[in-house]
Amino acid sequence: MRYKAILFDMDGTLLDTLTDMADAVNHILSVHGWPLRTTEEVRAFVGNGARRLMERAVPPEVTGGDFETVLTEYRDWYQAHNCVATAPYPGIPALLAALAEAGIKTAVVSNKPDATTKTLAARFFPGLPAFGQRDDVPPKPAPDLVFRALETLGVDAADAVYVGDSEVDVATARNAGLDMIGVAWGFRGRAALEAAGAPLVADTPEQLLDMLQ
Repeated sequence: MRYKAILFDMDGTLLDTLTDMADAVNHILSVHGWPLRTTEEVRAFVGNGARRLMERAVPPEVTGGDFETVLTEYRDWYQAHNCVATAPYPGIPALLAALAEAGIKTAVVSNKPDATTKTLAARFFPGLPAFGQRDDVPPKPAPDLVFRALETLGVDAADAVYVGDSEVDVATARNAGLDMIGVAWGFRGRAALEAAGAPLVADTPEQLLDMLQ
């Protein structure tokens, strides 16, 4: 294969997490008596981490310490209810198995909170290194998490590719100096990825494997 390592986004790339995230958002909103959000609204809100998700979801007057409390409530609730409907996209387990058989190193780099990223990776992809958003590391599209993953894998940026479903992922790869392949089955779709500058977009995991080879 062309690459020694492949870094994957999680939400909308490896796992379909949208239903559980929308349910968690609406649970918090309902507890506080605020208007609920549609699944499509939550789809548009995700990609920049839990903080930005909840900033977009709650009423604009919720700020300061009140917002920090709500953010903690969301993170705790979602961490405890993140595997109700979540599952790998069809073809993803076979894709990862093929890469492992070929000796390609893989890891997850996500803006999902680090604890949840590691929990989901361990459940659905045992042994796959996972790097999520932490307070001491800038979130994507900053390249910091990518660099940590590459250091852990022992691979140079020139020998790695980033795979994701959103404009944030395109920018992350660009900022880290990695090649990038978008996936059209995720939360944003082909048109948004191409508009953001994704050089390649795969429609299926099988096509993605062909591109990687």
